[in-house]
Amino acid sequence: MAPVITPVVTSQQLPTSCTVVIIGGGIVGLTAALTLAERNIPVVVLEKGRIAGEQSSRNLGWIRKTSRAAEDIPLAQAADRLWAGMAARVGSDVGYRQAGIMFIARNEAQMALHEKWLEAVKHVGLDTCLLHHADIVDQVPGGVGKWAGGIFTASDGRAEPTLAASAIAKAAMAKGAIIIEHCAVRSLSTSNGKVSGVVTENGEISCDQVLLAAGAWSRRFLGNLGINLPTLPLICSVMRTQPLDGPSNIAVGAPDFSFRKHQDGGFIITQRGALDAPLTWDHLLLGPRYLPQLRHARDNLRISLGKYFLKDLALARRWRSDSRTPFERVRTLDPQVNPALNQEAMRNLCAAWPAFQQAKMAQAWAGVIDVTPDSNPVIGPVAALPGLTLATGFSGHGFGTSPAAGQLAADLVTGNTPLIDPAPYRFERLN
Repeated sequence: MAPVITPVVTSQQLPTSCTVVIIGGGIVGLTAALTLAERNIPVVVLEKGRIAGEQSSRNLGWIRKTSRAAEDIPLAQAADRLWAGMAARVGSDVGYRQAGIMFIARNEAQMALHEKWLEAVKHVGLDTCLLHHADIVDQVPGGVGKWAGGIFTASDGRAEPTLAASAIAKAAMAKGAIIIEHCAVRSLSTSNGKVSGVVTENGEISCDQVLLAAGAWSRRFLGNLGINLPTLPLICSVMRTQPLDGPSNIAVGAPDFSFRKHQDGGFIITQRGALDAPLTWDHLLLGPRYLPQLRHARDNLRISLGKYFLKDLALARRWRSDSRTPFERVRTLDPQVNPALNQEAMRNLCAAWPAFQQAKMAQAWAGVIDVTPDSNPVIGPVAALPGLTLATGFSGHGFGTSPAAGQLAADLVTGNTPLIDPAPYRFERLN
């Protein structure tokens, strides 16, 4: 069962034209829409299902710079500033708390990886510090594990996925954006080699620019246009506990579990050391591109071949704009939870912090993460099709960086000075 997001009343009527159409009503598309609306640029967001119905409401809610690639940190730093002002910006609580994030290591080999990362990003000027076992005991009391150490970034934080996207959507509409749910975009219209509109299941909209922010669906949409976006799916299973007197407000990531405080007093928990990797046809097509990642993270992947392969194979990869598309056949990606992973996470957590032995599960869910070969997103134009810009492939990092990612995408769509240097996110690096 998916988390229940704060409901939003969206529009019903499809306009005939606007300046920018955003495909995808996840949090990145919504923050881009809010930015454009604040600049008085007519914008329409089209969502095939419900806004934030997929990974935007199913993620862990972490907002972090810790352990990001060095080239990705400026985007995360910009996101920090924007998250801090988000409640005032949208006039509603989004659950943002700057309580810090800690990663801990069981042995010297794991600790060496944290030290190596910190050395690699020292030029960025983060407030991250190295921790000894005694520091962990002091900041997250009640534990019984013997830790080799860790790293802690006090300026990292969290927000609530079930609040944030809805609040941003409401604010965007209040400033003039049009958001339409249950309206799948089938294809793009072009004129003189440039995007001139979108074709939806309910009719056409003419526009000057299109921003594709469709998450795990972006590869299939682009494939129908003859554009290759190399992304593969991973599935993360998550659980939320009932309110519990836990050890800390700090979010903690260990090698085989993580936890963070939820706004209702419970905790969001996952098996940080394991993700489901159901094989699809795309694995055969893209496999060689991912060999470096596979060598690095093989122990963290639960690879399987089963129903997911067949369901994915049954969805068309080519279609006409006047025919029913995969986006209408599957309105929401709602993968099955892997209870074994959640149980592993809870066992590992209870062994480290016995207070969690009293935890009772309130809900469990799973979400599909779209991963690129270098785990960085694509935020930038598609040179082969002028008028089309991408904001996708966030590899599990999209929620945390969403305010900055959406603003950067809006900057690029409209030709404004970019919020940060977009070079690390250019589409061409993947092709």
